[in-house]
Parts: sequence; structure tokens; C-alpha cells
Amino acid sequence: MAPVGAWRTLLRRMGTWGHKARHVLDDREQHVRSGLAEPDVDEEPTTLGHRTYVELSGLLMRGELSPGDKVSLRSLALRLGVSMQPVRQAVDRLVADQALEVLPNRAVRVPIMTAARLKEITTVRLAIEGFAVQQAAKAWTDEDMAAIEMHDLAFRKECRKRNPDQARAVVENRDLHFSLYRAAQLPSLIPIIEGLWLRIGPVLNLDMRASPERLRMGAAERCHADMVAAYKRRDSRGARAALEADITGTAKFIASRGILP
Repeated sequence: MAPVGAWRTLLRRMGTWGHKARHVLDDREQHVRSGLAEPDVDEEPTTLGHRTYVELSGLLMRGELSPGDKVSLRSLALRLGVSMQPVRQAVDRLVADQALEVLPNRAVRVPIMTAARLKEITTVRLAIEGFAVQQAAKAWTDEDMAAIEMHDLAFRKECRKRNPDQARAVVENRDLHFSLYRAAQLPSLIPIIEGLWLRIGPVLNLDMRASPERLRMGAAERCHADMVAAYKRRDSRGARAALEADITGTAKFIASRGILP
């Protein structure tokens, strides 16, 4: 595992991209210096506000919200079955994560994706997620591979349906990617990637939900198959190349639609 200092240097260069993850690394370093066991980065107080944040984050990463969508705090509270207070707390955190934004009239919305921002996010994803799969290809366990194959199969089934469930495909795509990343056995890396997916999740609607034909073309399915095959060979370079083809192919398709400002 890379030293804490090396990760912090990378996150500092990333600016606001690594804000959340830097706090995770600070906690880890404090525990290491005190001689305590390394903390689980997934452990946070199970407060209602935190659970609401996790659920709202899931909506974004699963592509259930699209760029430009307005978010009503009251409707979110009703949808999640909570009061307004935890929703406000969760939205405040997501605004700090740059996953939501507050407009001058105090309305909250998913940020509009621009061509320049998509290019920036793609560059960062290639670096961070590429590193993750490269490490995971060498470190996966049998349990990891079982999860990877399960999500790969579920995504492939959606792609091959005559009328694929596009929303389901977006979810299975997300679950497959994160099963690939978790196999790296680097828990400090997951919050960084989650931060990226808070921003890219809604944008995937501009790709996988563009039309059923887009899924049936099978570009993502082939990239996923190449990644899984490379994992099985413990081929870290091949896994990274397949991921890069997947990420850049998605970005190019979205840019080619001419709908980004």
C-alpha cells in the first residue's frame, strides 16, 4: 500500500477532488502514529444525517439524477422517509463535494456538465481508476472474482435484451466497476473514486440511457469482458488498457452528441 504521505500529495494536487479522502487519510495516519489498528474507512457514525447522505450519494452514483435536475428538499425527505433536517445536512455535504450546487434563488440542482468539465473528470478518472484496476488485477481474491463475475453477467444480460432496462444497466455498470476497484485491497482509494462517481454518475445518463441501441452495440460490454479476462490472467496492464478504453469511449460518445455546453 502506498504511504499516507504519497496519497496526500496526490490529493493536494487534485484540489477539491480529494477533500473528503484527505480526511480519511488524516484519520488513518493518526491511528498509525498512536499504534492503534488501521481504521476501516467505511466506518462513520450511523447518524440519520450520514445515512441520508449515503442514500443521496447512491442516487447520484446510480445515475438516478441527471445533469441539470432540480432537487427539492421536501420531495427528497418524502422519498427517503426522513425529516428535512437530515436532508439539509446531506445536501450541504454534497454541495461541498461539488456533486450538487445551490443556485442564486437557493434552488438545488445537479451541476450542468460542460465539455471542459467532462474532459477534466475523464483525465482524473483515467489516473485514479486506472491505478485501482492495475493494483486489483494483481491482488484479487476468489471472493472478489465471484462478485466481479456476478455483476459482469448482470450487465451483459441487460445489454443483450431486446428491450434492455437502461436504468438497471447503469446500476449494474456502477456495481461492476466498484467490485473491480475494491479488489485492489486499498480501502483508502474507494472514497476518492466515490467522489469522482458522484460527479460522473449523472452524466452516464447521457450515454447508457441515450437509447437501447447504445447498450446493444456492446462497446461497454466488450471493455468489461476484456477487463475481467485480464484480471483472470493477473494482467495489470491489460486490465488498465481495457478500463481506459471503457472510460474514454464513454466520454467520446457523450461529447459527440453535441449536447454539452
